[in-house]
Amino acid sequence: MVYKFFKYLHIFTINTTFIFFVIRSYWTLICSPLITQGWVRILPHVNDTILLIAAIIMTYLQGAQLFSHGWLLAKLAAVIVYIFLASIALRRNRSKLIRLIAWILAIIVFFYIVVVAVSKDPWPFL
Repeated sequence: MVYKFFKYLHIFTINTTFIFFVIRSYWTLICSPLITQGWVRILPHVNDTILLIAAIIMTYLQGAQLFSHGWLLAKLAAVIVYIFLASIALRRNRSKLIRLIAWILAIIVFFYIVVVAVSKDPWPFL
């Protein structure tokens, strides 16, 4: 019961992260003043913190160890790549082309993370 709660919380925050990323990327690309709003700068980080805490709790409840499951390690590595690409996509002092390329790559990595999580396979496309 406890595990299911954190699993659904994790899934909810993943979806919220994706929605926040798409909206913030769009606002950055069109130079919208909404991107500078306080809640836009804080809420995604709160959501991502909840996502991370839920993931850690689920891993603990399962007794899983990061290095004993290749798919967890692949997912963690992909999350780091996603964060790097997303930060480039959301940075206003980059060219629009660079931000667009980073945005596309971040979306691809995001979906890779989801597929790895669902399949529990670090090479889900092979």
